[in-house]
Amino acid sequence: MPSAARIVIGMLLLLGGILGALPILGFWMIPLGLLVLSLDFRWARRGYLTVVLWFRQRRQRRPSASTKTARQSDSESAD
Repeated sequence: MPSAARIVIGMLLLLGGILGALPILGFWMIPLGLLVLSLDFRWARRGYLTVVLWFRQRRQRRPSASTKTARQSDSESAD
């Protein structure tokens, strides 16, 4: 795909992501737009990696549902 087409698609995805509260458009478009632009721009690559790391850290901080059920079953069996 030519570089100009990637730039246009990436910018449209970023703009759509900014309007994420609207139907169909969503915040999921921001990382996708940064991913497309990261092929051509270093600033977009840094932005994409920042978003990915933020999501990973957020997911690691939140306990999973399986951890909660395991803890609950351990406390119930101790009673």
